[in-house]
Amino acid sequence: MTIPTSDDVTASWLTETLRSVGHDVTVSDVTQQQIGTGQIGKCIRYTLTFDGDAGSAPRTLVGKFASDDETSRQAGILFQNYLKEVMFYRELQRRVTIRTPTCYYAEIEGEGPVFALLLEDMNPAVQGDQITGCSAAVARAAVLELSGLHAPLWNDASILSVDWIGEPEPESIRENAERYETLLPGFLERFGADLTAGQIDILGKLAGADSPVTAGSPEPFSLVHIDYRLDNLLIDSLGDEPAVTAVDWQSITVGNPLTDVAYFLGAGLLSEERRRCEEEIVRAYYDRIVAAGVTDYGWTDCWTDYRRGVYSGFWVTVIASMLVQETERGNEMFLTMARRHSQQAIDLGSEEFLS
Repeated sequence: MTIPTSDDVTASWLTETLRSVGHDVTVSDVTQQQIGTGQIGKCIRYTLTFDGDAGSAPRTLVGKFASDDETSRQAGILFQNYLKEVMFYRELQRRVTIRTPTCYYAEIEGEGPVFALLLEDMNPAVQGDQITGCSAAVARAAVLELSGLHAPLWNDASILSVDWIGEPEPESIRENAERYETLLPGFLERFGADLTAGQIDILGKLAGADSPVTAGSPEPFSLVHIDYRLDNLLIDSLGDEPAVTAVDWQSITVGNPLTDVAYFLGAGLLSEERRRCEEEIVRAYYDRIVAAGVTDYGWTDCWTDYRRGVYSGFWVTVIASMLVQETERGNEMFLTMARRHSQQAIDLGSEEFLS
């Protein structure tokens, strides 16, 4: 079956796809609406009309496809973003317990950009807002969900042999460091006037660091999301506690799990709120992974890895902002992330790791 574009998702295609996963239904009509603000991909909500009883079949679905922008599409191929997301749903989703949408279809042509995902619509959950930030309660829920990504495959050597996951070898780490250093001047030309002198200074110190601080030590390692931030999460705040679902798996790799924790808290919370609650949230995460069976990892090491992990936000912010389509919202988002991540590193004294 040919991989569909967003416009190829017809009633007949949806009928065939839903029947292939066990729903004996006939879709008579479908409407579509673009949702979200993705940089590499685009998401479409499909509303389905059925002939007869639909049973347990979903009434709405979300399709994900490559961005229409050629620059963003090329970045998606370069970093294997499209391949990684499709393969996550095909091979890894069942091995982790982090909340993710049910996947009804996942296919890709080579490494993209031709690919398509058909996913459960998590409505009434809404996309987080990277610029506005979130409450401490949402941050805590999001970080505790990360334990369901990290703990099941903590130091599991089986993930090191999966080519598409992309274990961070020394050569790839050096390439990323060189890419950061090359792109930083353009980043500062675009955003530097809105950063403090201290923030600019520490962004520059990472470019000149002798050691690849974001790599951490060989252990612990697990699957890491890399881009675990509010724009890539769906948040349902209707219950007693927020429920968080991760819906973007384009950057997944192997690395130190605390980079995900540091990245989320650094980007998602206003600096004043982060200072107030970050240690308590990291401790709650630590207690959760210990309860899930991670027993050879001490709290002191966890906190040190968290402090070291703040630099993952530097790399993602600088590199991504210079390689994807420039938009007004995108610029505001990347500036916000640069401010928060750099201030996080300053507040935690993480400069000590830049040797």
